[in-house]
Amino acid sequence: MPEPTFSMTADDDLPRTIRRERDAREREAREREARERQAREREAAGPPPVPQIEREGSYAMSAPAPGSTVTDIDVPFFRLVTFFIKAVFAAIPALIMLTALLWLFGQGLQSFFPQLLKMKIDLQIYSPQSAADFRPAGKERR
Repeated sequence: MPEPTFSMTADDDLPRTIRRERDAREREAREREARERQAREREAAGPPPVPQIEREGSYAMSAPAPGSTVTDIDVPFFRLVTFFIKAVFAAIPALIMLTALLWLFGQGLQSFFPQLLKMKIDLQIYSPQSAADFRPAGKERR
């Protein structure tokens, strides 16, 4: 009886797992070649163009923005005055809230540490009324 010969080129004779592995390797080789070809084409084309911003919030720039220096800001005087007046009015509620928080903090300290009340120092602003207040003690006026 003649020996059977198995052809390794016939796909139907290969087990399914071997066919899948071979197909996967061929696919990886094709993808690798395509990536290398794209890389060579990119290198030949030069640096990529700077993308345009299509809509607000789309900041997918490939290159960093060039450095810049601001030398002048042209703002009309009355617009600047208006801005600062608005800033002052916006700061008033913040100052009121800060004052309330600091007062609450002080009250909390006084309630937890009552001995601090005894250590309070009252500052007295002294304004001399006449030149006589500057005379050293012990020398009286004759």
